[in-house]
Amino acid sequence: MLTPVTRRKTGVIALVRTVALPLLMAFAIAGLCTGPAQAADGDVTWTVRTAANGYGDDRSSYSYTVNPGGQVKDAMVVANRSKSPLELTVYAADGFTTDTGQLDLLTKDKRSTGIGAWARAGRDSVVIKPGKSAEVPFTVSVPGNATPGDYVGGILTSLKQADEAEGINVDRRLGIRVKLRVSGELKPKLAIEDLGVDYAGSFNPFAKGDATVTYTIRNTGNALLSARQTVSVSGPFGWLRAEAGDIAPPPELLPGESWKMKVPVHGVAPGVSLAATATLTPLHTDASGSTTSLKPVEATAHGWAVPWTLLLGIVVLLAAVVGAFILNRRTRARRKVREDARVQNAVEQALRDKEQGRRS
Repeated sequence: MLTPVTRRKTGVIALVRTVALPLLMAFAIAGLCTGPAQAADGDVTWTVRTAANGYGDDRSSYSYTVNPGGQVKDAMVVANRSKSPLELTVYAADGFTTDTGQLDLLTKDKRSTGIGAWARAGRDSVVIKPGKSAEVPFTVSVPGNATPGDYVGGILTSLKQADEAEGINVDRRLGIRVKLRVSGELKPKLAIEDLGVDYAGSFNPFAKGDATVTYTIRNTGNALLSARQTVSVSGPFGWLRAEAGDIAPPPELLPGESWKMKVPVHGVAPGVSLAATATLTPLHTDASGSTTSLKPVEATAHGWAVPWTLLLGIVVLLAAVVGAFILNRRTRARRKVREDARVQNAVEQALRDKEQGRRS
């Protein structure tokens, strides 16, 4: 069940209410656009935005590069747009990519191992009077043994309310994205896993069919990555090559995350043996927003594109030829038997006539 979001140049990804009895949660994450993110439900409304300080005056999200063992101090501004005092819980959580390709944050009861474990708000909760705002400081302390690479999470405000009509609790969350790069050797890398191809032809043995290429993209490096993709299918010796159309890029995947792909390829000739090739060009975006294309990754898998109706026709034709050959041989054999019998009878008759002539 979706709840509407007020978007005033906001950085809201979504304000979603998903029923998971007895807990109902709603959240929004600022960080894609400029401006504050707002959560609104009836008489309760509040916004969050980044504080103006040495990191910037109008940031859409938090972004840092920190050495292992380093520390960052920043703040979030929370404003109460309601007509009554508002008490919010403040905490940090790790981010992850959902099945729809959106950024989500772990709930408070889930264990974080990155930003959610390293970031600590100056206070666990904040009380804000109507029409007022409060600056909530937080510190990100990176462990000395932290693995270099990219981490994504968020600083969250949370409001739990009882919904007596529904008999459930509502946990509404509003937060701002935090992107952190731990200094060290960056090893951006994507892998293609479980590549496969299936073919679906038609009853017309000479018509082309469709292939479906499936695979999993896995981020095996330590950098946040998306990718350009191409997929092709060819017959034996690379003949009868068919290309997939434009393929939407996967979302930016965090290190260790994966994304399943299912790509249709039309106009594939039934060449009996198929070779499906998927190519990824990893795309890495740096802190300045500049995107770099990295060395492509390629994988190939084999499958079958058998023209069954054509094979069936060939089998029927061969059966007819073989049947005609066998029938012809049998016919000739029967004719030979009859001819041999006729000759034998003629010889016997001639011998009888000769014997009779001698007696006469």
